[in-house]
Amino acid sequence: MTCAPEEGRAVTRTFRTAAVIGAGTIGLSWTALFAAHGLTVRVSDPRADLAEAVDEALARSAPHLAARGLDVTGLAGRVHIAADVTEAVRDADVVQENGPEHVEFKQDLFATLAREAPGYALLLSSSSAIPSTEFTKELADDDAARVLIGHPFNPPHLVPLVEVVPGRRTGQDAVRAAVDFYTSVGRTPVVERKEIPGFVGNRLQNALSREAVYLVEQGVVTPEELDTVMTNSLGLRWATVGPFLGSHLGGGPGGYRHMAEHIGPSMQRMWANLGTPSQNHDQQERLVAAVEKAYGSSTYSQLTETRDRRQLAVLSALDSTGKEEN
Repeated sequence: MTCAPEEGRAVTRTFRTAAVIGAGTIGLSWTALFAAHGLTVRVSDPRADLAEAVDEALARSAPHLAARGLDVTGLAGRVHIAADVTEAVRDADVVQENGPEHVEFKQDLFATLAREAPGYALLLSSSSAIPSTEFTKELADDDAARVLIGHPFNPPHLVPLVEVVPGRRTGQDAVRAAVDFYTSVGRTPVVERKEIPGFVGNRLQNALSREAVYLVEQGVVTPEELDTVMTNSLGLRWATVGPFLGSHLGGGPGGYRHMAEHIGPSMQRMWANLGTPSQNHDQQERLVAAVEKAYGSSTYSQLTETRDRRQLAVLSALDSTGKEEN
């Protein structure tokens, strides 16, 4: 049976050293976040430019982390480049894996992590789609008990959510420790009660993306117009209250019950009418060309900087108004 979250106070562990395995976009963002919270971070990745990539990521992330009230003095001094995975995890209290989304790759990697990391180390995966049960089948029970998903959203040094997803053999101590750890580095962990491919956040994102692609494919709007619709309506609403509370409020004094009774039938008809994009090669090329036309005049760095400034503004607004006051 899949582990479910337990009530009560989390087990307290001390986290001093973190190993980040895989230094792509997500791994580099984790590295900056962990270091900004005072952890010693050891990074492992086979990329030839690892040292340069880490330096660039820390320089890019430091202003954002400082804006969130963290002391970034000496940030680079807490990050160390490891020669290999074994060196990275040697005395780690927690390991955050960020490798490719391939079951076989993760099976091999987690076998190595379980063998080389200390027996007390928490083994976390940033996997965005693969439940940990799928890649821990060959591990001994004691090792599988400390493996679970800690799925962030890009960029994890800014976006607070971490989906904590236990596998079938994950121990409750590991679940509580993961919640403790992510809370200690300023994240908002949510423990999911059962495994499902893609978890919660990506399934919601993919459902919305599917309809967004369909609407563009059908010529209803352009990609840029679709983004304008989202950022000026649902994006604003969901950043403050989320879909269910938004619907509850949309029902007026009668709340979600009124919404379900009076709008439910028409919503069901609309669900049945949602589109399925064809996404054949020609359609995909047209979609890519349309997105490139909308945003191709700006560089990746310019677009991410704009995104991150806006995300910081949203986070600051939520902080100042009490984001937990639902």
